[in-house]
Amino acid sequence: MTLRLLPLTLSLTAFITGAAQAQSLAQLYEAAKGYDANFKAAQSQYQANLAKAEQAKALLRPTAGMGATLSESDYANQLNSAGDARFGTRSATLSASQPLFRPANTAGYRQGMKQLDLAQAQLKTAEQDLIVRVSQAYFDVLTAQESLAFVKAQKIAVSEQLAAAKRNFEVGTSTITDTREAQARFDLVTAQEIAAENDLRVKKLALDQSVGTQNAQPLALKSGANLALAANGDVQTWVQQATEQNPGIAQARVALEVAQLETEKAKAGHMPTLDLTASFGATRYRNGNLTSRVDNNVGTIGLNFNLPLYAGHATQNRIQETTALEEKARNDLDAAQRTVAQATRTAFFGVQSGLGQVKALEAAEASSQSALDANKLGYQVGVRINIDVLNSQSQLFQTKRDLAKARYDVLLGQLKLSQAAGVLKLEELQKVNDLLVK
Repeated sequence: MTLRLLPLTLSLTAFITGAAQAQSLAQLYEAAKGYDANFKAAQSQYQANLAKAEQAKALLRPTAGMGATLSESDYANQLNSAGDARFGTRSATLSASQPLFRPANTAGYRQGMKQLDLAQAQLKTAEQDLIVRVSQAYFDVLTAQESLAFVKAQKIAVSEQLAAAKRNFEVGTSTITDTREAQARFDLVTAQEIAAENDLRVKKLALDQSVGTQNAQPLALKSGANLALAANGDVQTWVQQATEQNPGIAQARVALEVAQLETEKAKAGHMPTLDLTASFGATRYRNGNLTSRVDNNVGTIGLNFNLPLYAGHATQNRIQETTALEEKARNDLDAAQRTVAQATRTAFFGVQSGLGQVKALEAAEASSQSALDANKLGYQVGVRINIDVLNSQSQLFQTKRDLAKARYDVLLGQLKLSQAAGVLKLEELQKVNDLLVK
């Protein structure tokens, strides 16, 4: 009796329509950038934040306005109707003002400039999140494909074992127990095949939804690909990098700076303001007037000074409010730093553990293959029973499936580690993409 095991590369061919139709991880990420609603919303928010930052510049710039009036007057002489008359007045004024000393405006301007930093951090967060989400969906499909491939291969092997058990029973060299055990294992692997097919279907739908394509076909991992791409250095180096570059921490840091400036604005409620003002007005009269008014032009320039004296304790209470919010923002920053540090450590050790697991499963795969070969030989010479062979087959295919999943988990874990450290870029995605079959 011979037992046929399908190689991984051949079994995966059943699910990939061809290299020309398959898409790489980088290709699907580019497709997702133009389709994903969350990412497009983040891009719109980025543009809005840029415009909001530009608005802040107006707080330090001059303002100008123009006004005009038109009036008509009727004069009725009660003593002499010949003295009745109608007069018209037309006037226009152009005025301008330039802030010279307005502490609240200065703080508001600096707050507006922080919107640029906030916009960059938010967009960076969205880009990194999209990379991880697309990669997760991509590797989920590949894992489901390999799981189904192994189940199909196991089904073929079990069916051959079942056929052999039936032949041996017919010729009297084995018992009915061997046949029933093989039939039970065949029924079980059939159920597993149905579940694996459904899981693959669901994972492919999720990938299509992520990238906006129909029937996306991800490329498989190269045989013997080097998985240790990003997890270099020690954990403390990664944590330090995350503290400096993680966009979530950057957003919390900007929020603290904005809160500090809001306190400055509140304190400015006690301070004077000084503006430079200028205006020019022209008045024209029609038909003269009763008091011999003459057309005139008036130009003025001066300083406008204002000193707040009492505002019903509103300013003091506003300062207390902003001070408390500033302390809240400071605590939020501390919490963000601790959360990111913990996430970075978890991601780092997860990658290290994953790499170790891959090595262990590779060794287990070789051992399981040897055990299966030994049990097959023992079954042929009569020192092993059918269930021993079936168990060895199950162990081998389970190990193969776990190994395939562990490999993809390592790649995804490296991307998540870079995300936690705030250094996840398209270049990092391309490194993973290079490990896929072209």
